[in-house]
Amino acid sequence: MLMKKYLLFAEQLYSYPILRPIQQAIIKRGDSVAWYIHNVPNLLTKNDASVLTRVADVQEYNPDAVFVPTNWVPDFFPGVKVEVFHGFNVGKRANSSQDHFRIRGLFDLYCTQGPDTTQPFQQLATKFGYFNVAETGWSKLDPMFNCNTPNQLREKIKTDKPIIFYASTFSPKLTSAPTLINYIKKMADSGKWHWLVTLHPKSDPEMINLYRNLQCKNLTFIEPGEEIIPMLYAADAMLCDTSSIFIEYLLLNKPVVTFNTSVPGPHLIDVQNIDLITPALEKALSRPQELMNEIKKYILNIHPNRDGNASERILDATNDFINLDKRRMKPKPLNLGRKLQMRKKLKYFKF
Repeated sequence: MLMKKYLLFAEQLYSYPILRPIQQAIIKRGDSVAWYIHNVPNLLTKNDASVLTRVADVQEYNPDAVFVPTNWVPDFFPGVKVEVFHGFNVGKRANSSQDHFRIRGLFDLYCTQGPDTTQPFQQLATKFGYFNVAETGWSKLDPMFNCNTPNQLREKIKTDKPIIFYASTFSPKLTSAPTLINYIKKMADSGKWHWLVTLHPKSDPEMINLYRNLQCKNLTFIEPGEEIIPMLYAADAMLCDTSSIFIEYLLLNKPVVTFNTSVPGPHLIDVQNIDLITPALEKALSRPQELMNEIKKYILNIHPNRDGNASERILDATNDFINLDKRRMKPKPLNLGRKLQMRKKLKYFKF
């Protein structure tokens, strides 16, 4: 069997933890993999694959497929274009569901996370006819489900108190960070629980610094952008707003209290008043059966595969598409406007 060649297209910092598990699966299979990094710092190490720095290098490499977490990919890159998503359809805005399922005519294959995304994309595939859909699970979660040291951070903190994990979205309209900083400080000073706090890398730098300065005996601040998996495992309950990170936490069968979330549901304990946060967290820590049942139902809809093999399924689905008889598929739209935009971004003007 001929060696397959794959390209990992990183255009945002969050692309790295999504694409690295795919890289590892490719290497494990003995196939070839390379990166193309656009407009973000190169965070790769000596353990990662090599980087192609020019469009000409990508075209010479001639990958069989390109894996992309973001919503665009250069049409002039060779290979099947595979969307692996940058997050869940958390619904941060009124039209976010439409944003999540917006078809831009750039991809050949969508690797979805669970029925919540698979069913709408399958309907769109039937409608448009020029792409396929495969429910694979999300590659970013492979390390979480395969974690061999789940107690690493908890042992480092060395506390016998319940641990509350607080994280917030960066969106100025939705973030709870400015509103809750005094509450979190007060609770940390009280010593009732140990707080584990981090903010999104795109959060206001001044707000990040304010939370960084809260660090004390009962509050551990984790720098934005650091590995999130140890935090997810260490905490007994989570306090959040409308950040998609709470979905990753729920997938560990753990309870979440949200403050003024835009996406409430029976799988969450949502409050709109600061005075109700403490009793809500106490309820979450007690893990009432009704709440835990709702979390299980939610998991089955959002991301039922918990075996840590999403990257393997992504590769299998991609190879199946490569081998597919494409004659039954419609051609992609011309997308001349988007093609021009992509050429401007990468300073490549050949058609």
